[in-house]
Amino acid sequence: MAGGQQSVLFVCLGNICRSPIAEAIFRKLATDRGVIDKWMIDSAGVIDINVGNSPDSRALSCLRQHGIETTHKARQVTKNDFVTYDFMLCMDESNLRSLKAMAEKVNNPKSSIQLLGTFDPQKERIIQDPYYGNETHFEEVYQQCLRCCTGFLEAST
Repeated sequence: MAGGQQSVLFVCLGNICRSPIAEAIFRKLATDRGVIDKWMIDSAGVIDINVGNSPDSRALSCLRQHGIETTHKARQVTKNDFVTYDFMLCMDESNLRSLKAMAEKVNNPKSSIQLLGTFDPQKERIIQDPYYGNETHFEEVYQQCLRCCTGFLEAST
């Protein structure tokens, strides 16, 4: 979409761990490269259990350790997202199935629904949920999201 604005929605299960990390990383990458004005960026979850909550404290801590802040509040994917966002990038096969099932109920969806891991140069397609893990798992998610978001941004510009 040369010259126009592109849009990306990062999606995980509850929108408090993986997708807000990916959103914050992508926002920083786009800012650092001077292309933030060319992007609409957000994240959401396929379920509504965390709507309105801040990201997991371990996710926030991990982002801060890398010099990134976020004020994101969790939200659930809506039907409107499928006609608003050019890309919906999710974290695992379960998210992918959920999004594709939701898209079938939307008239003329425009979103390209893919695994964020598709853009990982190390070919790790699945970004595992760190929720039941520890800080090390959040750091692994951060590093994987950084590789994937970098790859996605390079492929999209």
